[in-house]
Amino acid sequence: MIIANEQIFDATARDYDQGRRRLLPGIDEFYGAAIGFLKFETVAPLRVLDIGAGTGLLSAMVAASFPRARITLSDISGEMLTVARERLGEGGRFEFVAADMIGQALPGNLDAVVSALAIHHLGDGDKRDLYGRIHGALKPGGVFINAEQVRGGTAAADAANHDAWLAAVQDLGVGDVELAQARERIKADRPATLDDQLRWLREAGFKNVQCAYEDRMFAVFGGTA
Repeated sequence: MIIANEQIFDATARDYDQGRRRLLPGIDEFYGAAIGFLKFETVAPLRVLDIGAGTGLLSAMVAASFPRARITLSDISGEMLTVARERLGEGGRFEFVAADMIGQALPGNLDAVVSALAIHHLGDGDKRDLYGRIHGALKPGGVFINAEQVRGGTAAADAANHDAWLAAVQDLGVGDVELAQARERIKADRPATLDDQLRWLREAGFKNVQCAYEDRMFAVFGGTA
């Protein structure tokens, strides 16, 4: 278990959604691209797993778009899942599971696995392992979509992306205290490049691997089993 991550996100759970909107310029396009990747009939009775679900923001969007979907939310932070329960309600279409992404046993026969701003906390080897386990958990034709923070392809590109992000959030009015808190959380980040992750998905067996959105430090990408 990654204790540092658990403590960081337990401590910030109550303010996480507000901070996410302020610290992710283009948030509506970012999440919209993730939902748009799910090419299912609206009335389909989907089985969905949200890995690193946090406060349930992405799960809520999936639930609104697919009203017959049953969604399991998994996260390392109990406080995050408490906020998700308050957002979505107990029982019914939603299940909440406290689990570490590393070595997590995934349910099988899933129509979709989704994740947002979570997998970048893993080292590269653990990312690749998780992508393989996700592929194995999906039905043939099932979809994986990752709305994620990514590293630039070179050190210079990564620095330029960070500087552009910093200017954008300052334009949105994010102040020194909030930026300092964000930098504290960033210490736990281990993002990989988009190109590497697209390759890892193909190596895991995914088909139709593609990127649906890319802006500065953020990308939405995935594939089908």
